[in-house]
Amino acid sequence: MTVRDISTTSTTSTTSTTSPLRYSYPLYINGEDRPGTGWTYSLDAGAFLADPRASFVRKRKLERLGAGDPEGDVTGMVGRVAISGPQDVADALEAAHAARREWARVDLETRLRLLRRLHTGLTERYDELLAILISEGHPRRLAEWEIAGMLMGSSEQTVSFYRDQMDQRFDSPDHTLALLRKPDGVVCLNPPQNAAATNSGLGIAALAAGNTLVVKAPRTSPLGVAFVYRELVAPVLEDLGAPPGTLNLVSGPTSPMLRQWLDSPYVDDVMFFGDSDVGLEFGAECVARGKKPVLELAGNDTAVVWHDADLDGAVEALVECFYGSGQICMVPKCAVVHPDIADELLARLTARCRELRPGYPDDPEVLLSPVLKIDRFQEVLAEARQLGGKVLCGGERVDVDGVRTVNGVFVEPTVLRVDGLREARRMRAVREETFFPLLSVVVPDDRDDFDLLDAVIAFVNDNEYGLRNSLWSRDEKVVDAFTREVTNAGLLKVNDSHIGFVPYLGTHGGTGRTGGPFGELNYPILRTSHLHGVSVAKAGSGSRPV
Repeated sequence: MTVRDISTTSTTSTTSTTSPLRYSYPLYINGEDRPGTGWTYSLDAGAFLADPRASFVRKRKLERLGAGDPEGDVTGMVGRVAISGPQDVADALEAAHAARREWARVDLETRLRLLRRLHTGLTERYDELLAILISEGHPRRLAEWEIAGMLMGSSEQTVSFYRDQMDQRFDSPDHTLALLRKPDGVVCLNPPQNAAATNSGLGIAALAAGNTLVVKAPRTSPLGVAFVYRELVAPVLEDLGAPPGTLNLVSGPTSPMLRQWLDSPYVDDVMFFGDSDVGLEFGAECVARGKKPVLELAGNDTAVVWHDADLDGAVEALVECFYGSGQICMVPKCAVVHPDIADELLARLTARCRELRPGYPDDPEVLLSPVLKIDRFQEVLAEARQLGGKVLCGGERVDVDGVRTVNGVFVEPTVLRVDGLREARRMRAVREETFFPLLSVVVPDDRDDFDLLDAVIAFVNDNEYGLRNSLWSRDEKVVDAFTREVTNAGLLKVNDSHIGFVPYLGTHGGTGRTGGPFGELNYPILRTSHLHGVSVAKAGSGSRPV
């Protein structure tokens, strides 16, 4: 495949400097651009796959030049984002704190216009954001799915639901009553490295709640985040009359910045995406410091396929495991398949998996992306084999052309059969989040359907993680049992795409090691606000306590 050189495309960014790069974003603090202490250059993923060493050397040479305009070879570079120092972060927090009361005074309808106009902006600049995500290494089909989530999160159905939740009015003979959600104050957002741009979009709903926002663009993939907030959000806030400091964009090393947020008296909420062990510890420290954690951590989703399922539909839903090579939290990681149809489903599934191939991310037929944790994949797979798991397909490293090689950066889609529910969670492949292209298919022991259904529901609920679950069955009693008795996770999908988005229901959020002790389906406008009751006595109603 020919690698596209987009580094000399004419500038479209409103914040570009004289740089030959298409996108050049300084820091954005208190309504003003700020140069920062240096630059992170965004290397086109296609250029990296074509010539990893040369392209990476060019990137590092440019980043060593410091804060000035690039003087070296920018071939393969898509853009750059400024790096912040501790003082920049401190100034951003102070600016957000100073703006919080004025922005909170803006009426709800005006703030909700931010979401509506985001939806319009996403639609108008869809192709541009899609190209940036692809340049950051997201396969085209994965990137399209990610943007679909942003569009659903800013749809008219979602905005209408938000309005109803934020402002509820009641009447009684003696009082006018209201339940209002009030903004928490200053929200800091730390998006994940694997899907930074679209996940950072959750912060826009926090703005609509009346909070001010400090967004950290991760060093490894800052460009999409900068594009979303500088091109789509900041201009709308300015048009709506938001005070300077309502939005602040910084970028830098994660640990010191999180520490600075914890230490700051100005921070009220922190939206944290990341590993469960790290995130749960961080969330506990937030609570100890008097700050509200909103955690989006690892997922280990279960998909259940019953004996009467639409097998073609179920297979396509299970193949969603391999979007981005499984390096997405909300894809199915484990399937539980009824023993009566297990062999047939596995035959269809493995045949479908063998059709999947690696490639350059702009190829519309490619689902797989380079795997970051290949060593862990090999460890988990070796342990599963030792414990009786059977590898039905995949398991080998391959290069961008699909050729098996010990140095390949891709991994073949791997399906692991595990027999028996009782012993399945002994395996890390079933018990833990697998952030690589591995789908464990658990086939329960042969029992009567009533006992088996109860055992499967218990298995789903025993999962330490809880992002999404899905079920494939035509039996209304089975569906009813699942919807009533499954308590794990933030979302349950029935006879539908596991990862697809639907109106009104949140796109993120979960229980257990996914969302922490306060975890649930995540509506950011609600999670970054708090409920406030108001009672106004009518004239002549008196002031008696009873």
